[in-house]
Amino acid sequence: MMKYVFVLVLLVLGGAAGALGSNVVYRWTHNMFQTQRVMPGKAVFSMAPGSVARTGSELYYPKEAREAAAARKNPVAATPESVKKGHELYAIYCTPCHGASGKGGGLVAAKFVPPPDLTSADLQKARTDGYWQSYLSVGGAVMPSYGEALSPEERWDVVNYLRTLATR
Repeated sequence: MMKYVFVLVLLVLGGAAGALGSNVVYRWTHNMFQTQRVMPGKAVFSMAPGSVARTGSELYYPKEAREAAAARKNPVAATPESVKKGHELYAIYCTPCHGASGKGGGLVAAKFVPPPDLTSADLQKARTDGYWQSYLSVGGAVMPSYGEALSPEERWDVVNYLRTLATR
C-alpha cells in the first residue's frame, strides 16, 4: 500500500511541477512570438533620425599584402595644392614621431622606437606610392593606422608631400 501512495504522491508532485514548468516555458515561448524579426544581413536597429552614414567603401590591404598595395598608382596628382595639404596633414599626424624635417626626430621617437628617415633617397626609391599609402592606411609594426583619421585622398596628399622630402 505504501508503494501506491508513494507513486501517487510522485505523480501529483510531478504533474504540479510540470504544470508550473510548462507555464514558465510557455511564457518565454510566447514572448518570442512578440519579438521583432531580423532578416539575415539587416541591421538589428534603425539609425537615429539625423545621423550621418560614414563612408568606408575603400579596399584596405592588410599588412601581409603590402606587395599588392605597392602596385597601386597614385590617383592624386602631385600639384602644389596637394603637396601643401599633405604638408599640413603631415604636421598634424606624422611630426610627433617623424619630426618636422622627416628625419625621425619627433618627441615620441625620443622615448620610443625611432622611425625611419623619410628624407633618405634609398628609402624613397625602395618604396612606391602605393606602399606609403598602404602604410598610412593600416599602419605597421610600430606605426599606428591612420585609415580612419584620413580620407583616401588625404592619404595620397601625404604621400605626395613625402615625395618632396627626398629633395631636401
